[in-house]
Order: sequence, then C-alpha cells, then structure tokens
Amino acid sequence: MEGQDAFFAPLTRFKVIDFTQIGAGPLCGMYLGDLGADVIKVEPPAGDLGRKLGLPWIDDESPMNIAFNRNKRSICIDLKTSAGREVVVKLLAEADVLLESFRPGVMAQFGLDYEGARQINPRLVYCSLSAYGQTGPHAHKPGVDGIIQGTSGLMSLIGTEGAPPSKVQAPVVDVSAGFIATIGTLSRLLERVESGTGGHLDVSLFSSAVALQQSAITTYLGSGELPVRAGSEAPYAAPNEAFETADGWIMIAAYNGNRWEALCTLLGVPQLATDERLALLNTRIENRAYMKDCLSPLFRANTNRHWLEALEAADIICGEVASYEQLVSNPQVAHMKLFTSTTTTRGLTYSSPAFPVNTRAQKSAMAAPACGEHTAEILHSLGYSEAEIAELESHGAVRSMHRPLQPATAA
Repeated sequence: MEGQDAFFAPLTRFKVIDFTQIGAGPLCGMYLGDLGADVIKVEPPAGDLGRKLGLPWIDDESPMNIAFNRNKRSICIDLKTSAGREVVVKLLAEADVLLESFRPGVMAQFGLDYEGARQINPRLVYCSLSAYGQTGPHAHKPGVDGIIQGTSGLMSLIGTEGAPPSKVQAPVVDVSAGFIATIGTLSRLLERVESGTGGHLDVSLFSSAVALQQSAITTYLGSGELPVRAGSEAPYAAPNEAFETADGWIMIAAYNGNRWEALCTLLGVPQLATDERLALLNTRIENRAYMKDCLSPLFRANTNRHWLEALEAADIICGEVASYEQLVSNPQVAHMKLFTSTTTTRGLTYSSPAFPVNTRAQKSAMAAPACGEHTAEILHSLGYSEAEIAELESHGAVRSMHRPLQPATAA
C-alpha cells in the first residue's frame, strides 16, 4: 500500500452471508464490509431485533441498527418456508463466509448448521456467535452483553467499593466478541488459501468477556486475591488514575520513576519523590490513599487546561476525562477521520465510529440498509425472474423493503 491514505479494502472478492442480529455478529459483518466484502444481511420478516433497540430513535432508525450495519445489503427471508431456505442455499453456494448468532441447534433445524452448510459449499467459513459457546453445560443458555458482563466477572471490576454493581454502558462485550469473530474469520480465510476448505468458528460472548480481563484474571489466578472495585485506579500502577481539577477531571499515568519524580517537582512537592511510603511503585500502590491525599488538593487548585499543558510540557502521560461533546470536537478525531457519515435511500445522513484501522484510507460507507432493501436486487443476481420474485413474496418466503419498525409509544 503506497502512502498513508491509500485505499484500504482487501476483501473485495469475498461474499459474506450475515444471519446475525443485534450487536456482536452484526459488528463482525460490518467490519468485513468495511474491509470491502460484499455482505448480505439475511433478516427475518420482522427484521433484525436490533432495529427495535435504542433510544432516542433517530428519524425512525434505531441507533443500534445504524451503529452495526453499514456496508451491507439486506434481504428479508423467512427460513421457516422451504422456498426461503432454497434462496439461502443459492446464496451459500457462492459465499465465502456465513455468520450466525442463533442459539446452538437452531440453524440445524433448517438444515443450515455447519454440517449442512459445508455440504452446499465446502469452502465456506462458518462463524457461530452465541452467549456461551456451541457446547458445554451452559451452551443452551441465552445471554446478552449486560448479562455476560455479570457472569464473566467483569462487573466485579467496575465502579467503586461498596456501590451497587455497575456495567460499562457501551456494549463492550458485544464489541469485543465482534472483533474476535472478525479476527477468527480472517484467520480461517487465510488458512483456506492453503487447505482449500473452510471450517467452523465458535465465538462466544462469554469467552470474549473473559479475554477482556487478561491482566485482572491472571493476577487473581496467581495471588488468589479478589480484585477491589476502585473507580479509575489501575491496581497495578500508581499514580494511574483520575484527579479532579478546578473545572473537570484528568487522567494521569506517572508511575515510572522518572515521571513520578517529574510530577512531584511540577506540583511543588519534590520531597514526595523520596518519601519512603511513595518512592517505589509497589509502595505507592500500597499507600495509594496517602498519595492521593497529598496530590488531590494540588490538582484542584487549577484548571484542566493548565494542568494538561504543564504535564505535557514535563512529558508526563495525561489526558482529559472527556464527555462525548468534547470527544466529537477533538481535532485528532477529525484528522484521523474516526467518524464516518452515511446517507440512506430516504436521504437521511448519520454519523458513527469508523472501522478503526487506516481510517484515513477508507472509502465512503454505505448506510445501514432498510429491512429487505436489496431483496429484489439480490434475488435477480441469483437468477430469479420478476415473476418468481413476486411468487416468493406472495407466499411470504421473502419480503422487500419496508420502513423500520416503530418503537412502542406510551398510551
């Protein structure tokens, strides 16, 4: 690739059939689409469940749908009909990847599990996303992001000691599972170059949430000590946490020797650098409360801007604790093109976070499709005539575009 802004779409020759709904699976499909793949989103007659989630609704579009479904085409198929399943068989015959997020066993009911799918196309990379995996004592259990944040132990790290359980408000488990599914799919496609055959990937929200906690779980396994919920504090380093200023909060990471000394000098308390309670990293962790008692009043004496400028001048790692309002106006966001804008067939324009690799080198994104927006187009590409499409629609096997489902309103 020549130049930082060279076009970045390595998957243009691949076709993905995406049966997934809501978060993790759709994110994987979207990222494959961002990388150039032709992603066909297969939706049931009522549409992806994600179309009904998220307030406030944006011009009748769910933020969840907008966030996870750009760069896809949508076909609406009723898998409970034999004619609908015949359409899927034709799609799979020319596909490279199948993504599905049903409970284990559901796709088998339609003859579309991995064993059935590879009879149709042995080169197919088949990625299953579920709550707890395809096998094991909990495989049958349903689960969504918030539930898995709880069962995986992630909630035991979030918030402050003594407070009620908290979750990360962004669906981090869904997003991490989507990333992992993307990595797995790309790896299997690369392996297929050598083997000539596809394979089955088993990605779960549960395993992805456990993987999010690498250092915390490793620490517990080694020490046997349960983690303490400590807000912004990093349990492995100090200072590495948020401090309140006169007009906001800043995060500071000044835990190595040189930066700790520089911070003490900057704050006018050089004696703390050699205080036996704070001189070493491990003693600062053990005496974190004392350290914060010494530093906190000093930071509250001036503004975020003052401290950020002074800290950066002293080469001390720091950053503002930003609101979304501050984030969207951050000049680095604009420089890196971290948000992408899309315009729907109805002329509505939305913005959402872009694919986070080579953001400056990506093509303009296609908006998240309406349910069944591309049904006729895709069926034509499979060889169906207008009359055959009309017959499929009359029997409910397929459905063409309709407006997004409206949220229920209070009486």
